[in-house]
Amino acid sequence: MARFLSCITISLAMLLCGCQSAHKDDAGWTSLFDGKTLDGWKASENKDTFSVQDGMIHVQGDRSHLFYVGPVSDHNFTNFEWKADVMTRPNANSGMYFHTEYQETGWPDKGYEVQVNNSHTDWRRTGGLYAVDDVRESPAKDNEWFTQHIIVQGKHIVVKVNGEVVVDYTEPAEVAENGYPDMPGRKLSSGTIALQGHDPGSEVFYKNIMIKPLP
Repeated sequence: MARFLSCITISLAMLLCGCQSAHKDDAGWTSLFDGKTLDGWKASENKDTFSVQDGMIHVQGDRSHLFYVGPVSDHNFTNFEWKADVMTRPNANSGMYFHTEYQETGWPDKGYEVQVNNSHTDWRRTGGLYAVDDVRESPAKDNEWFTQHIIVQGKHIVVKVNGEVVVDYTEPAEVAENGYPDMPGRKLSSGTIALQGHDPGSEVFYKNIMIKPLP
């Protein structure tokens, strides 16, 4: 009996820990990163590109993408708000993907990418909807934390950096049907989110990764 009760106690503790890790606050935001592990996330190809350091996701290494595969909305989001605090080191390149899906190699074929890049040789800067609605002058700086906030509802995408709107985009009907030329998967649908590890020279940090599903 004592062993049976002990098993129940452990099971309840595990259940409570799971609930707490996906706790929703009063404003409807849920944290997707526990600050200690990459539980609920899955990295592609070069898995060592992502690690946890001092409560942050540290990104540096060969190309890889870290996909959310956890329980929140069964990692399948349609309308949502997603935000994260980000810090780039000089010459870093990264990105925040949405409406995507796990793939083992290559750049994600499905969904959109919101750029994270304040000084890399690629001219497309932070906050831009990559190769769709680009930003040429970065609204953020290297070595400083900034908040990137993505809002998707229907065919409308808004990107804010530190509370300021940098992209306000409505997907055209022809794109919704066929995607972009040479990028058929780049269209609004539904899917998970992902963080990008671009190259070994790019060092980026993410924390306070939060999502709020919308009706």
